[in-house]
Amino acid sequence: MSRPTGRVLTLLELLQSGGTRTVAELADRLGVEGRTVRRYVDQLIDLDVPVESVRGRYGGYRLAPGYRLPPLMLTDDEALAVLLGLVAGRRTGVTTDHAASETASAKIRRVLPERVARRLGTLLEALAFTDQPGGFDTPDAGVLLTVADAVRHRRPVSIRYTDRDGRRSERTLHAYGIVAHAGRWYVTGQDPRIGEDRTFRLDRITDARALPGSFAPPAGPEPAQRVLSGFATADYRHRVTLRIHGTVEQVRGRLPAAVAVLEECEPVAGEHPADESRAGERWLRAELRVERLDWLPPVLASLDRPFVIERPAELRELVVAFADRFASRARRT
Repeated sequence: MSRPTGRVLTLLELLQSGGTRTVAELADRLGVEGRTVRRYVDQLIDLDVPVESVRGRYGGYRLAPGYRLPPLMLTDDEALAVLLGLVAGRRTGVTTDHAASETASAKIRRVLPERVARRLGTLLEALAFTDQPGGFDTPDAGVLLTVADAVRHRRPVSIRYTDRDGRRSERTLHAYGIVAHAGRWYVTGQDPRIGEDRTFRLDRITDARALPGSFAPPAGPEPAQRVLSGFATADYRHRVTLRIHGTVEQVRGRLPAAVAVLEECEPVAGEHPADESRAGERWLRAELRVERLDWLPPVLASLDRPFVIERPAELRELVVAFADRFASRARRT
């Protein structure tokens, strides 16, 4: 590659890093004079790369939105970061199209210098995941972008939704935000028809269409917290209330925000485990909605903190039975 051509590509890489670059800065980075920088810019424009001139004291050059993607310049570390992001996205399900992810990865790997390609191959061979490959349903890219635009501009959006039982509906949503959680995409917002917050899986939305008008952003928790709280208070079969003596960190380690709602509560007479107390420990009330109770006794045992079951009585019986089985097995020789 000739030196002028190499400098033109370096100029493109500098502009792609974002912001406005002054002629003096570009000339210094390229090791040329200002008029040579202008000539290189003209060459990029001849190649349909959308470079625009910014006038004024802090003027210079920057890339403008164009009708097509210009040639993309990545450093070695940037290329590795993009490829690792694609690999992680496929594994965790946080992607919109597995085929697009594969083709994008293949395009980048084809143009990597041999040295960088070897580094990447070595890393992927050494890399292991503790979870299974993501088998998640991914959202339609058009739906995702339409909903994101509605969130950004606070516009109502009409969606067609299929719930977990196969029931289809069409509704209007005031979308607060998009949340990625446990390998899936969710949108949370208010259904203005009933005046209540709702959370929807984006892969179950088959069509999204922006509507006229706007709505005021809500006060209160951020979208991610709304989604987690929605999981913890979902309409499952059993409503469980516990009082646990410990720190928030101890309890959250076994009952995360997507499972339980926590709040500090006053101890009942005789519930002060003074001899077991450590810094930051206090009585916390945990509220859960669960479909099954059988997984809770081992979770409570793993907490290793004093607890009281307020409801349901069925959980008390399961905990006693679990403790008896555990004690019986511990006595075996």
